[in-house]
Amino acid sequence: MADKTIDSPMPGTFYRRSSPDADPFVAEGDTVQADDVIGLVEIMKSFHEIKAGESGVVQRFLVENEDAVEAGQALAELAD
Repeated sequence: MADKTIDSPMPGTFYRRSSPDADPFVAEGDTVQADDVIGLVEIMKSFHEIKAGESGVVQRFLVENEDAVEAGQALAELAD
């Protein structure tokens, strides 16, 4: 079970990759540290890094690549 969610701080479009041909920042099952980038949220052609916020294992993403997201929406589940 997930201990925490990683939430979007703003509305926009969520991207799991830095460009269409790049590998995802992280995959489900990856261990992350607090400062690791798990994705980007784009709003008005400005991209903002979304960091894990604490260390743990990415259990699953709750949104797909290029999905529209709202401020406060959970993007991924993180477990110890």
